[in-house]
Amino acid sequence: QVQIVESGGGVVQTGESLILSCVASGDTSTINDMGWYRQAPGNQRELVAKMFRSGAIYYSSSIAGRFTISRDNAKNTTYLQMNGLKPEDTAVYYCAAQTLPGNEYWGQGTQVTVSS
Repeated sequence: QVQIVESGGGVVQTGESLILSCVASGDTSTINDMGWYRQAPGNQRELVAKMFRSGAIYYSSSIAGRFTISRDNAKNTTYLQMNGLKPEDTAVYYCAAQTLPGNEYWGQGTQVTVSS
């Protein structure tokens, strides 16, 4: 079992920055990939950024060049640095861990609101 806790959300103005943190605990040795997702009201949950065990990184085209995902393995923490925030980035941001056996664990989410 893996437990996921996100933090760092808040209310910011257009153009400002936020950094989200995702702390994993439990059987973290089984974690393969870590990803950040978001869900805006009325929309489906979408993948924002993902870091694979190999070190490869995926970014959604909607945030590429503005967001950066990083991982501190010693702290079992994955970060999402968000720069140049836009109102359309407003959403609940979720962190998810995919484990080698193929399980998926999600956090409760953290709200990011960008005002114009």
